[in-house]
Amino acid sequence: MRRDQLEHAIRTACQIIDRPEVIVVGSQSILGTYDEEQLPAAATASREVDILPIAESNEETARLADEIEGVAGEFSPYEESHGFSIDGVDLETSVLPDGWRQRLVRVQNINTAPPGGEPMFIGWCLDKEDLCVSKLCALREKDRDFVSALITQGLVDEQVIVDRLATVPTRHSAKAEQAKAWLQAW
Repeated sequence: MRRDQLEHAIRTACQIIDRPEVIVVGSQSILGTYDEEQLPAAATASREVDILPIAESNEETARLADEIEGVAGEFSPYEESHGFSIDGVDLETSVLPDGWRQRLVRVQNINTAPPGGEPMFIGWCLDKEDLCVSKLCALREKDRDFVSALITQGLVDEQVIVDRLATVPTRHSAKAEQAKAWLQAW
């Protein structure tokens, strides 16, 4: 995936749910920090953008996520036309460390504007180390490969990841411990 595709996904998601901003929580949020030319292939391989709508409650977030999924999700005409899909997610989808909202990376430019308009839509992408925490807590091989590629290229700070793993919600402590053990073994 490319940065311009991420920006298109942000604009589309905002238009679908009629909101000015969304949060990108999946692997493609790395494109908020780095351009695709700076990233290893493993970091841009995904053809889906995970969008977390911003709402007053998780119930409303889930409802808006369903709207996004219904219009631009996997196997949709949107995916067929653009070569990638937009997955709507809720607050339970990702395991995130304390303070993640204060470290979000803003994406807003002419590509997040409606055709012929001013940039009015904002995508907030996860901080690169917060993204790695989330990926490692998912405990999937593809997520470990993603994090490995970023560490190998020197694009993320391994110690920051370890420190932030210690701050995930306690109900995810076991996942965080497994992630720490994997990092130490890696």
